[in-house]
Amino acid sequence: MASVEERTIFEKIISREIPADIIFENDIAVIIRDINPQAPVHVLIIPRKRINRIEAAQDGDAELLGKLLIMARDFAKSNDLMGFRLVVNNGQQAGETVPHLHIHLLSGRPMAWPPG
Repeated sequence: MASVEERTIFEKIISREIPADIIFENDIAVIIRDINPQAPVHVLIIPRKRINRIEAAQDGDAELLGKLLIMARDFAKSNDLMGFRLVVNNGQQAGETVPHLHIHLLSGRPMAWPPG
């Protein structure tokens, strides 16, 4: 018998089973404040559709992935962010802690390069 994949914390936030500081949502994704911010502005853009990580995305996910980037752009614009960084972690070595693709948007301080 195949095992059922455990629901992620993000799926539980989306379904309102656990609380989060949701600052925007639509039928595609939710935007929440990160609980461990690494910049004065640090939000997560989380698609409602679970894709475990970017390497698991299918060609059919291209439109969704593009819409997530447009959401990041719109969030930055509506919050008058002059500069921002977008981060997508893929795998534990890259810092991924939740197996549900999401985009970190960070702003409000200078961003060093390389990021480390």
